[in-house]
Amino acid sequence: MVRALFFFIILLCGCTDPDKDFIVIIHTDYGDMTAILYDETPLHKENFIELAQDGFYDGMRFHRVIKNFMIQTGDPNTKDSNHAQFGSGGPGYSIPPEFRSNLFHEKGALSAARLDDKYNPNKESNGSQFYIVQGQSLDTGRLKINEPLLFKGLNQILEHKKFKDLGDTLKALYTRDVNKYMETIYKLAPLVAKETNLNLASGLSARALEVYSTIGGAPHLDGQYTVFGKVIKGLDVIDKIAAVQTKSERPVRDIIMTVTIKETTKKKIEKEFGWKY
Repeated sequence: MVRALFFFIILLCGCTDPDKDFIVIIHTDYGDMTAILYDETPLHKENFIELAQDGFYDGMRFHRVIKNFMIQTGDPNTKDSNHAQFGSGGPGYSIPPEFRSNLFHEKGALSAARLDDKYNPNKESNGSQFYIVQGQSLDTGRLKINEPLLFKGLNQILEHKKFKDLGDTLKALYTRDVNKYMETIYKLAPLVAKETNLNLASGLSARALEVYSTIGGAPHLDGQYTVFGKVIKGLDVIDKIAAVQTKSERPVRDIIMTVTIKETTKKKIEKEFGWKY
């Protein structure tokens, strides 16, 4: 009840000073990542600030790392040594999704992790777990395909017996090479469109197409997970962490973080980091 009231107050709050803002600094042995949090996602922004100011994130591990995709942290279970529990923890509440078409999974995006649709049909975010996108640049042809719709259509055709071998092949490929798996999925787009009569056009904006084809990212996550911030300094740190040795997507060597929140102004952020609001 208290948490629900907290979110309600955030939605009503117009904030006292429109120029006031915060920067997030995620400290690791590989360097610091400095990020801003979006005003367009007030529930996620205020929740993250509150947790970080309380020291909630300090001492947590990056428990899931996939090169050319993302690095994930924010699970309080990772402060202990029971690896079996990594990835299943949180603060005990979820956050309503705040999908915004202008906020997408470009490299450096801070996004909220969540349970699968099967257990979480409303796509509510985990109260503390988040990931930072590394991604990779993609060709324009691939970007013009609506990936969530492609997966939906693919799942439909895989229910038919005649596509059982294809389903088995995809499952095996996913466990070996997630990037090769994604390349294969896109190559199946014509088949999916033919079998389902779905319009698989992505509808990405011109800006998103440009960013995804140059800087890179993970467009297949758009509209599925809430993007609530962005790394504006330290993108190279993401690359360093994403390149570490892993076993079952978990870093072999612990990567522990602390998080600092600094109150400042939008004007200072624009001047120091060149970020445009």
